[in-house]
Amino acid sequence: MEQDPEIAACQPKLLDFKDRSLFEYAGASGGFIDSYCYPFCRGRLFSTVEKDTGQFNSPAEIFWATGACLFIKSSAYWQVGGLDNDYFAHMEEIDLCWRLKNAGYKIFAEPSAVVYHIGGGTLNKFSSQKTYLNFRNNLTTLAKNHPSKNLIFKIWYRMILDGIAAFRFLLAGTPKHFFAVIHAHFSFYKRLPSTLRKRKEMQKLPAFRYTTSHIYKGNIVFEYFISGKKKFSELDKGFY
Repeated sequence: MEQDPEIAACQPKLLDFKDRSLFEYAGASGGFIDSYCYPFCRGRLFSTVEKDTGQFNSPAEIFWATGACLFIKSSAYWQVGGLDNDYFAHMEEIDLCWRLKNAGYKIFAEPSAVVYHIGGGTLNKFSSQKTYLNFRNNLTTLAKNHPSKNLIFKIWYRMILDGIAAFRFLLAGTPKHFFAVIHAHFSFYKRLPSTLRKRKEMQKLPAFRYTTSHIYKGNIVFEYFISGKKKFSELDKGFY
């Protein structure tokens, strides 16, 4: 980071505090999103966490660095406005990193540094509030930072995919999570004027340019749930 002024943020390798042979859900060895803004990591796709065998020990440019342990240049942080307080929790570091990338910076993972993360300190994985925040904030991140081309289509397509996810919660006997997804969408639409104002404000930054660099070209939802791809190494559609 000292040698390259374009690198604004970096994360270490995150391993599970309770089982240190496993990557940890929150960031593993570096974060990415697919073309519809679904997040995943080197070492974690959705709920499937890989065993750390050294397969992701190389430093690499990534799309987002985990907020569980985020090393960031303060000048870049304040230049893009810092974390968005309206998120409260979940996805806020992805939004921050995308804004940094749109401002011309790069994000890296440095796996020679290792952190053992407990996870679930704010909301545990069974919390419907966590589901609500994840879906709402993910849609907000997409609307704030994605290039204008295809943005409306992708939000419409996300309505369909998120609707399917909501009914999966219902069929699984967890109606609170079903209503959390519905609530997330209505909250996103209600806050859309504010989100678009923030989007416009970011465009005033020097060297601003909407970017999709290091976004996965495929649809990780279909590849994971339909094609059965459970590991990062099995994703074969490539990155922008």
